[in-house]
Amino acid sequence: MAPESGPLTRTLNGIARRGGDDRHLATQICHAYVHCLDVSGAAISVLTATTSRQTLAATDPTATTLEDLQFTLGEGVCIDAATSGRPVTVLDIHDHLLTTRWPIFAAAVSEHTPARALLALPLQLGTINLGVLDLYRTTPGPLRGHDLRDALAAADAATLMLLTAPAHTCDTATLSSGDGSGWDETGWDELGWDGSGIDRAEIHQATGMILAQLDVPAQDAFLRLRAHAFATGRPLAHVARDVVARRLVFTPDMD
Repeated sequence: MAPESGPLTRTLNGIARRGGDDRHLATQICHAYVHCLDVSGAAISVLTATTSRQTLAATDPTATTLEDLQFTLGEGVCIDAATSGRPVTVLDIHDHLLTTRWPIFAAAVSEHTPARALLALPLQLGTINLGVLDLYRTTPGPLRGHDLRDALAAADAATLMLLTAPAHTCDTATLSSGDGSGWDETGWDELGWDGSGIDRAEIHQATGMILAQLDVPAQDAFLRLRAHAFATGRPLAHVARDVVARRLVFTPDMD
């Protein structure tokens, strides 16, 4: 018999049923973690091995500051989780041993935030790392027992929620900014990076080709297509066109 899902996972299932675009869902996911677990704040960032770096949602100014510090300094739990694809835990940022692991980040967190304990959970689909969900507490110590198990299980649910949600609609200025934040234009009804309309038939064709390449169901093939767009910071339309033109071929071990 499968273990009973925890309160966080059940809360995320309810949020998924109500729906919303990916930014709305990311915000709801962060607040659900804070509501259901013994944590003070949460944030979700698009952070991959590529140049895609953007905070998608944060529950409070401290969570936002923690993301900004890591992006600016290039070190910290979020960076390590994105690189390794594994959860990263800090029981107490004041631990002197962390001055060797993350010398600048540890000092900056201690000076500029009330955070003490940190937990970074990678958001992954197969071998593709889409981003990281960061949690912090203002008291030292780990998440324990069922809370930790629920946090890890809910990260998988959160990943699927974000991938299957309609993309947040951005304005023309955002589309043309060239700031590396183009991943969130990758919904079915959004504009391409160059302002041209997306051909749904092309996306269906690309999905069908990935289905054949990987021998997976259509839904999984589309998730892989969108995951690649998400992780590389490219519009879904452009990735689909590369697949159709055979400039991009999906393989089972593709990262």
